[in-house]
Amino acid sequence: MDASSDLPGRSQTAPTPCNIAASLPRLAAEAPDRVAMRCPGGRGPDGFARYDQALTYRDLDNRSDAIAAGLATHGIARGTRVVVMVRPSPEFFLLMFALFKAGAVPVLVDPGIDRRALKQCLDEAEAEAFIGIPLAQVARVLLRWAGSARVRITTSRRPWLADATLAHVEAAGAGSGPQLADTAPDDVAAILFTSGSTGIPKGVVYRHRHFAAQVDMLGRAFGIEAGGVDLPTFPPFALFDPALGLTSIIPDMDPTRPAMADPRRLHQAIERFGVDQLFGSPALMGVLARHGQPLPTLKRVTSAGAPVPAEVVARMRELLPADAGFWTPYGATECLPVAVIEGRELQAARAATEAGAGTCVGHPVPPNEVRIVRITDEAIAEWPDAEGLAAGQVGEITVAGPTVTDTYFKRDVQTRLAKIRETLPDGSERVVHRMGDVGYFDGDGRLWFCGRKSHRVETFAGPLYTEQVEPVFNVHPRVRRTALVGVGPRGRQVPVLCVELAEGVPKREWPAIEQALRAIAATHAHCVGIDRFLRHPRFPVDIRHNAKIGRETLAAWAATR
Repeated sequence: MDASSDLPGRSQTAPTPCNIAASLPRLAAEAPDRVAMRCPGGRGPDGFARYDQALTYRDLDNRSDAIAAGLATHGIARGTRVVVMVRPSPEFFLLMFALFKAGAVPVLVDPGIDRRALKQCLDEAEAEAFIGIPLAQVARVLLRWAGSARVRITTSRRPWLADATLAHVEAAGAGSGPQLADTAPDDVAAILFTSGSTGIPKGVVYRHRHFAAQVDMLGRAFGIEAGGVDLPTFPPFALFDPALGLTSIIPDMDPTRPAMADPRRLHQAIERFGVDQLFGSPALMGVLARHGQPLPTLKRVTSAGAPVPAEVVARMRELLPADAGFWTPYGATECLPVAVIEGRELQAARAATEAGAGTCVGHPVPPNEVRIVRITDEAIAEWPDAEGLAAGQVGEITVAGPTVTDTYFKRDVQTRLAKIRETLPDGSERVVHRMGDVGYFDGDGRLWFCGRKSHRVETFAGPLYTEQVEPVFNVHPRVRRTALVGVGPRGRQVPVLCVELAEGVPKREWPAIEQALRAIAATHAHCVGIDRFLRHPRFPVDIRHNAKIGRETLAAWAATR
């Protein structure tokens, strides 16, 4: 910047607020008629969604301005915490960007959260407003959700069980002009409650700088350019698309049950709109892989939420064009992305994974600093108290970087267990996040994931890690998947391998399969201590991704066998 711009009397342009919605006015000016998103809407005579609901960048910018202004008339402004329970639809995206523009703090709850925990999360958030679909408003009244909310807004046509409809709010703010709060990087942008699939649900506090860093890092990591067409099958990721200049095609599916998605509907949308990038969970990738139809328009596929099965990676690579990328980013709600790996490299590492090396998740995404520390279940207050480990040694994965969140909302104990304060050489401080995952670096600087720290099995002979054990047995052709759990007190746990058979395999084959699994264990040094094998009819999995196995539930089940 020219130093003269700081001289007295020289006019200066106000800095752009740090806000994920700040890109909308620019994109609305540059490409006002470009479609920002299309939503399924009604169905045509062929049974497929008509996609008759669309928002251009001009629409998204102008209408979110109007809603932001209308929300202000109800006292929803900068810093107001607002529970949002709206399904993926034009209303959801308009509302989210309106809240960001207003500087309000949306509170989003993972659909996989248990009902009792959901009420606890909403009570803890102490939200001042509740915006939801009619069904959510009924639940709010009957189940006494978010009792602190003094403003209730519904997406219904009438303000039933609410103070106003979203349409009335938008009408009240029409013509008010641009509405972009001058939010600072450290201002709270949102509170995202995780599913708590591996522990108690926690509200991750996102600041505006975290969203800005995610947009930048995702764009650079995957080479995303404006003008692309994305099919984001996990709705929150669709919020990044407008900031990246993409068109979102909201899929015709239940986002809480990706394993149940109809692949024909996905293919129809991909072909109709020339979708060139797709985001989905491993379960969704499995649906497409089993369907087996080529995906010629896709240039980039991204899958996250859990390790993608090797056979799914291989099949998806066959269905994609030769020059397309199949990416599996590693991260968590608390920090994303941490590391990335492309499908070709993942396939090359398959033999090592099946031999017990863990799952390779690639190289850290710059400027993240990823380090491995000795495993402990205790809090680590300061970085010097963490014992770093060398390459090849399994420990807990830690991350420092611009997307690392620094606290959980009103959860001081969980914050202390997950965060480490580090003082840098220049005297500044940063937060290091403990991923709660175990892993190691190989000699080439690649990160290998070995499982959740809480899922490790502490036997008398030493620890066993799920991602170093289960792939060894998953190679059996009659096995769909396995889950390692421990029974008994830590340090003397008995390892048990729970087994879910492949679809169509009759129970009568179990004795022979069990013998084969015992033979596999005998050929791998780290598995020889596993001599209990239990067949389970169907593993419990998380709702959000339909991929994370509920090992805590399986461990309790195994203890009774």
